[in-house]
Amino acid sequence: MLQPVKNFFHFTELKTDIRTELVAGLTTFMAMAYIIFVNPAMISKTGMDFGAAMMATCVSAGLATILMGVYANYPIALAPGMGENAFFTYTVCLTMGISWQVALGCVFIEGVLFIILTLTKLRQAIMDSIPAPLRYSTACGIGMLIAFIGLIDAGVIVKNPATLVGLGDLLSPPAILAGFGFLITAVMLIRKVRGAILWGILVTAGAGMMAGLLKWQGVVSVPPSMMPTLMQMDIAGALKIGLFSIVFIFLFMDIFDTVGTLAGVAELGGFMRGGKLPNAGRAMLSDAAGTCAGAACGTPTVTAYAESAAGIASGGRSGLTSVFTGLAFLAAIFFFPLIKMIGGGCPGLDGGILHPVTAPAMVIVGSMMLHSVTKIAWKDYSESIPCFLVILTMPFTFSIATGIATGFISYAALKLFTGRGKDVPWLVYLLAVLFIMRFVYLKSL
Repeated sequence: MLQPVKNFFHFTELKTDIRTELVAGLTTFMAMAYIIFVNPAMISKTGMDFGAAMMATCVSAGLATILMGVYANYPIALAPGMGENAFFTYTVCLTMGISWQVALGCVFIEGVLFIILTLTKLRQAIMDSIPAPLRYSTACGIGMLIAFIGLIDAGVIVKNPATLVGLGDLLSPPAILAGFGFLITAVMLIRKVRGAILWGILVTAGAGMMAGLLKWQGVVSVPPSMMPTLMQMDIAGALKIGLFSIVFIFLFMDIFDTVGTLAGVAELGGFMRGGKLPNAGRAMLSDAAGTCAGAACGTPTVTAYAESAAGIASGGRSGLTSVFTGLAFLAAIFFFPLIKMIGGGCPGLDGGILHPVTAPAMVIVGSMMLHSVTKIAWKDYSESIPCFLVILTMPFTFSIATGIATGFISYAALKLFTGRGKDVPWLVYLLAVLFIMRFVYLKSL
């Protein structure tokens, strides 16, 4: 009965099994379940209904992730992107005064353009144009970003007015819980316990309940209605003169967040072949279709998530991992109280929300993604300096796209001005110019 499933997802070739894929899928979901609460909390500031936004988040993430698994056969999950939703909320709607309906129209148009670019293989060419050193550093940068977020979620790193960031209260209950979770997860990982990261999350959640940091809120509930945001995007309004620049920024962010994430997690999973990602076009088309579906449901850009690395680190190698993650997102609609308890976090000392249950997994997965650092030619400064900038800027700017932009610009410039310009493909120079234009345009907003 299960043999057709194994054949469809190429289990023999990928050396995996259903149990491993299930554990990996649930691990990825746990690592990114926070988006179920964070995304609607952010975009509801535009006037959108919170419950409908939560439904849109789960539905779009679930459908897009399942499509990625079935169509591209990769263990990569998708959901409304952090960064894209901030641009949607704070810049487009709250600063520029554009209604959320028109903003969703811009996102839908961006998704359609994304599909067109994918079908013309331009996005494939963009991904293939990433020089190997930048691809390695992208994986490392994403790892540093994930670990940085994990330390913030644990309350270990906090804001500091004098130094921007500083050390938090390590004796606070959330930090202690996160430290416990980190130790438990690391020990199980070293002892090669199957599903160590998922088990670590579950054990930490249990300890959090016993410590009173997580409160039992039940298991199931009636899902809220999605009607307030379903098919409410204003495409006609988005097509008016003056909004094409917004569409371009959404498109730009989506392309390079997706390309960067695919390149980074592909390095971790060993999916690259001859410096290229097989079926990259299918993966990108799944992303583009997810963005269109997300806009129709009522959420900003859907994109590939770096947290997919958690599932890959747990052994996920096929698209069945994504199918399980996608089903978990859809199930979250009905298991909202349970998911909120595990992924919703707990109050920090400053009144903010911390996520000490999933934070240990983020830090450990981040460490795993740094193995590519050994592939960088550190003595060749024309390559090592751009790589260093990628690794540095991703966590410090909270943006995968910005890290890639910094890498492309510095890589092209250093090769050109040191007499090695012919070693660089023309597309790298074109993208470097476009990245510079992006920075100039964002500065003018």
